[in-house]
Amino acid sequence: MAAEGSAVSRGPGSREVGFGRDAPRFGPAPAFRAGRWFGAIALIALAAVGAALVSQHRFGMEPCPWCVLQRLIFVGIALAALIGLAWRATAGRVIAGTLVLMLALAGIASAAWQHFYAAPSGSCNLTLADKIINGIGLDSMLPDVFAPRATCADAAVSLFGLPYDFWSLGLFVLLALAALAVIAGRRAR
Repeated sequence: MAAEGSAVSRGPGSREVGFGRDAPRFGPAPAFRAGRWFGAIALIALAAVGAALVSQHRFGMEPCPWCVLQRLIFVGIALAALIGLAWRATAGRVIAGTLVLMLALAGIASAAWQHFYAAPSGSCNLTLADKIINGIGLDSMLPDVFAPRATCADAAVSLFGLPYDFWSLGLFVLLALAALAVIAGRRAR
């Protein structure tokens, strides 16, 4: 038995440090949980698409091509996060986290472009967003989700005093920060 006031080994990864029986015990640091991060990322991205669909179908807020492109990016982020959930190795965490980060950065650029350039203009036909949506063909496969139905000027609405595209931009920033946390995490779990 060790004398009071000395460190006592209690098994692998755990030590008692301090003096006496009431001393705090310090064990191994909690493991980084990439799965929880990826689950949260997927839920936030899918919730954003769900909120956009409720806004469209329940409250009549028709989407413009940039809105639809952001929906597509949110779906891509959710898929990348699900890949990260399934691929538990460190390489999977880094690759899926990088995909989420790149898509979130594309979403930030898309939301900023929509607010500062597309919304003030009268039309957003034949813009990059329109070409991407038409090129993929999702507007004809899933028109209730991915068909643009308004101009960018018409889609410039506010929610609680904040432009809708800024809500989207804020979520993309949040998802980019979460992706950075996943990429920088110590161990995948």
